[in-house]
Amino acid sequence: MTLALCRSLRPALVLALAPVALSLGACSGDVVRTMAADAGYGPKTINAPDFVTGSRPKETPDYMAVGVDAPRRTVRAKNAESQKALEAELESARGRNVARGHAAESAARGVAKGITSAPPSASPSAPDPALRPATPPPQ
Repeated sequence: MTLALCRSLRPALVLALAPVALSLGACSGDVVRTMAADAGYGPKTINAPDFVTGSRPKETPDYMAVGVDAPRRTVRAKNAESQKALEAELESARGRNVARGHAAESAARGVAKGITSAPPSASPSAPDPALRPATPPPQ
């Protein structure tokens, strides 16, 4: 072939192979891997050993499999009235808790009136001889 003929066929070849390359590039890896394994290329499928299949539960496991949606809830969301009632109930509970806290604080102050604080320790500049190390540090 002459050089001019090769240059004229190059765009046609690119246009002919582009859909194949794009479709294979857009596929997930599983599809390409499966086609390669079916054609005899790639890894062979190996079944799990007997001790593995025997240790797996026969019934459906307690956890949800990946990609499965959770079942729809039977309890519906609260409407605006019940939400306002719940907010009012929580606010009243908060008020009761604050009142209990204030009552406990005043009771603690009454008990603490007869308690005196600990006497101050010796001056911090004079170290206690009992706390000195047995051997002097190396020089």
